[in-house]
Amino acid sequence: MKKVIAIVDDEKDLNELMKSYLEKEGYEVKSYYSYEQALKHVNDEDIHLWMLDIMLDEKSGFDLFEIIKKQGREVPVVFVSARDKEFDRIIGLEKGSDDYITKPFNMKEVVLRINNIMRRAYREDMLLEVDGYLIDEKQRKVSSPKLETDIELTTKEFELLVLFVHNKGNAFSREEILNKVWGSDYFGSDRVVDDTLRRLRKKLPDLSIHTLYGFGYRLG
Repeated sequence: MKKVIAIVDDEKDLNELMKSYLEKEGYEVKSYYSYEQALKHVNDEDIHLWMLDIMLDEKSGFDLFEIIKKQGREVPVVFVSARDKEFDRIIGLEKGSDDYITKPFNMKEVVLRINNIMRRAYREDMLLEVDGYLIDEKQRKVSSPKLETDIELTTKEFELLVLFVHNKGNAFSREEILNKVWGSDYFGSDRVVDDTLRRLRKKLPDLSIHTLYGFGYRLG
């Protein structure tokens, strides 16, 4: 099941940008554009992380934070602010937020920080999900809930799958895949990439890995 992130930010373009990046990373995202909109959902138990803009309409992200925490759930909260003030950052961290991000920011860095928070907060049940398959990196298992079965992969098949899942939407050349999965000291034909991927596709037929002719491959 996908982890759900709630973004509360009245800047619609920025809200949608964050939503787009986080969805590409595999999260389900709910966007709220005002304090009042978000207030109606503070009791939602399916939200796994809140991203709160400090400067909202008639209230602040700090006010919303207090209400979220009163629900008694240990859900991570990240403050987002256009105000680059040390005082605000200290207040946010003292209140118990998990991070404080100042606008403007690099979205790739934001995604990495969110991923790290999610791993810490949901260490026991943090599974990767892609195209209907569940991937347990710790146990090195892949399963298909639809077929109610585990799928046996070789070491290289599993490492290749994890590479694509962690970099969904990014294109890799065969040489890059060789270096990342087989190592820079591997000597042999890059056909091993094609052969391994062919086996992976056969075992995971719903996996949306696209062939980029003359270059390499991309997931999603």
